[in-house]
Amino acid sequence: MQLFGIDISFIIFALTLVGVAVFHTRTLQVALAGLVLVVAYKFFFTDFNFLQHAQHEWKDLLNLLGLLLGFAILAKHFEHSGVPALLPKFLPDDWKGGFLLLVLVFILSSTLDNIAGAMIGGGVAHVVFKRKVHIGYIAAIVAASNAGGSGSVLGDTTTIMMWIDGVDAFDVLHAYAAAIPALFIFGIIASVQQHKYQPVLKDEIHNAHISWKRIGVTGMILAGAITANIVFEFPAIGVWAAILVGSLVIKTEWKEIEHALPGSVFLLALVLCASMMPVDQLPAASWQTAFGLGFISSVFDNIPLTKLALTQGGYDWGVLAYAVGFGGSMIWFGSSAGVAITTLYPEAKSVKNWLMSGWHVIVAYVISFFILLGVFGWHPHAPHSTPKSPKGDLIQVSH
Repeated sequence: MQLFGIDISFIIFALTLVGVAVFHTRTLQVALAGLVLVVAYKFFFTDFNFLQHAQHEWKDLLNLLGLLLGFAILAKHFEHSGVPALLPKFLPDDWKGGFLLLVLVFILSSTLDNIAGAMIGGGVAHVVFKRKVHIGYIAAIVAASNAGGSGSVLGDTTTIMMWIDGVDAFDVLHAYAAAIPALFIFGIIASVQQHKYQPVLKDEIHNAHISWKRIGVTGMILAGAITANIVFEFPAIGVWAAILVGSLVIKTEWKEIEHALPGSVFLLALVLCASMMPVDQLPAASWQTAFGLGFISSVFDNIPLTKLALTQGGYDWGVLAYAVGFGGSMIWFGSSAGVAITTLYPEAKSVKNWLMSGWHVIVAYVISFFILLGVFGWHPHAPHSTPKSPKGDLIQVSH
């Protein structure tokens, strides 16, 4: 069924994403309601077989859930390792101190995840700037975390999804050809903004105790993810094996699972919704489409957009990873890192103030996108979709 030439399931999905953008305190309920409506529409008005579809998707969904919950524990281990508390000692006292902090957030996000990178960076900024952090700099922290994760399959939920789906880690690496120039563009401007607003003050920073056991467990979890993906194509197994082994030698914050579960279920509901969309009706994969998805990601969640792109196929995954990963930084609720950091800085929950103070993020996105195209061009990869045979059976397409 169609309305104004658009499939009804797309309309339900779009309304769900609008609901997520509007009702920030009820995102889980909105996502689950959208999922129920999509399934009900498919069940009553099409010949869609949900059980068959679930059998095809369950492994990827379980893998993603395991990684999201596991990385929440990983981030807590790193936070308690003492390293974040030590970072401010290495910051210069002028605007370069603010810029170096953004560089550190960028690096952390490439190996942890963008949420952890943003929260650690936001926490350090809270200390060194005496709780006076410019909204433009808050936007830059989010942008640095999303940029740092865009070229790493361990750094962002979108790239994790690509990795799970079979995209090679090296196929997203060239996203850094855009992410690094973007960091310099928005990073320098935001750091000057912050220095004028409140310079770095380190007189309250005390010596930190480094827990080498926690650092070791953090490294073991990352190694487990990489190894399990190579051996089993299921990185969550390696993550949780390392977490369980690590729990034998150091205290593990199991409550982080409870804290991370609602957000993880929310993302899974959106991913499952996206997997049921008729991708044959989407615009053809091209660099223009990828460029536009970056702006759409600033309003709608980039997780379902990534799922749609993976199902459709035919994208240059490095270009897409930069677009949907970094693009969400342009508005505070456009990425999970932005939503997370506003718990520390509620004054940033203003689209108008975010755009007026963080305008440099938009400029950095546009300029760096075309730097990426100019250096590497557009090289689409094989489709990741799983078309159906005439009998309705799913056919697995090799990656």
